[in-house]
Amino acid sequence: MKFLRSPAVRIGLSISFATGLYGISFGALSVSSGVDFWQTMALSLLLFSGGSQFAFIGVIAGGGSGVAAMTASALLGIRNGVYGMQMAALIGPKGWKRYAAAQVTIDESTATASGQTDPAEQRRAFWTAGVGIFIWWNICTAIGALAGASIGDPKQFGLDGAAVAAFLALLWPRLKTREAGAIAVCCAVATVLAVPWVPAGVPILVAAVVAAAFGILSKGPATEGLEPDMDPYAHTNTEEIQHHEGGKK
Repeated sequence: MKFLRSPAVRIGLSISFATGLYGISFGALSVSSGVDFWQTMALSLLLFSGGSQFAFIGVIAGGGSGVAAMTASALLGIRNGVYGMQMAALIGPKGWKRYAAAQVTIDESTATASGQTDPAEQRRAFWTAGVGIFIWWNICTAIGALAGASIGDPKQFGLDGAAVAAFLALLWPRLKTREAGAIAVCCAVATVLAVPWVPAGVPILVAAVVAAAFGILSKGPATEGLEPDMDPYAHTNTEEIQHHEGGKK
């Protein structure tokens, strides 16, 4: 299969653009919160985790201390450590690629990879989404930071919803089974109920605990991994096969 004809690559590239664009909002909000350009870029280059980055500047903007900001950021970053263990088993990076994979293991690259059933497609999905978002996110962060307050409220452009929409697009194909839908609903309810009572960044951890509880109590086989119960992109894959066979004729 040609690289650009791969469904996983196409999905990864589209997610990269949609998610990376949200970096403009982060850059603008970071500078307006009192963080300078180079500090803003360091957050995107080194931390590179949208939720953790926004948690950090959110605390700073609210007058919180650096320790409080790092704590909130670290709480959200815990999930990336869990993703890392799963991706190490799923795509099996070797040598220096392990360090590169650790840097680009985020929500989108993990979801894009785990949404595939073919091992080669899983690797293509992970690297395309991870590296694509890393490059575009940092470019957009720089644009937003340089523009600063001159672009006004980033929310008026709808950029605050770009990352949410991108992740929903990744999640949606996985909700075709009753179990997946039930888990999603329970996690959403738990998050909404937790928001008024816990600090920022903790509701997502509450949702993670709920999802983990479902996983522990699941009756699935012990060898079951991140692969979906069905191929969410079967229609796309069938079209690719038909196109390939048609070309031979």
